[in-house]
Amino acid sequence: MTREFIPLNIAILTVSDSRTEANDTSGQTLVERLSTAGHKLAAKQIAPDDIYKIRAVVSAWIANPEIQVIISTGGTGVTGRDGTPEAIAPLLDKQLEGFGEMFRYLSYEEIGTSTIQSRALAGVANGTYIFCLPGSTGACKTGWDKLIKMQLDYRTQPCNLAEVMPRLLES
Repeated sequence: MTREFIPLNIAILTVSDSRTEANDTSGQTLVERLSTAGHKLAAKQIAPDDIYKIRAVVSAWIANPEIQVIISTGGTGVTGRDGTPEAIAPLLDKQLEGFGEMFRYLSYEEIGTSTIQSRALAGVANGTYIFCLPGSTGACKTGWDKLIKMQLDYRTQPCNLAEVMPRLLES
């Protein structure tokens, strides 16, 4: 049986105190990749490295039934201003621990032990998938190309995250 591609509505959040639309290469890389894959850009925003501002944007997107996936870039490191995991984790109904583990495994092949500084994570909240990637363009390419792209493609076998979307809000 051949499966048809199902485009998803994806929102992109860049977390940064210094990026603007003019120099947001990581956010733009994700937009280009999701568009090339056939998905739709539902929203794009840049938020400062502030837990409550990040949480406000993501909470609004989680509550929006038109947004099926949120991908953030930035704020996953270990500095004092890096707070994306702290902003997002409390919003998640379920975490996908394997995402962070696989991201760091794949990243190790590219940047070696520096990958331990990444606190990339993913999960689901109110039926919306959320992926938090580091802020580097290379990390966004790795995350999308080697993990997220296939899991958001309904045609990926033996299983993918897209095919279980209709069941995320079951009780």
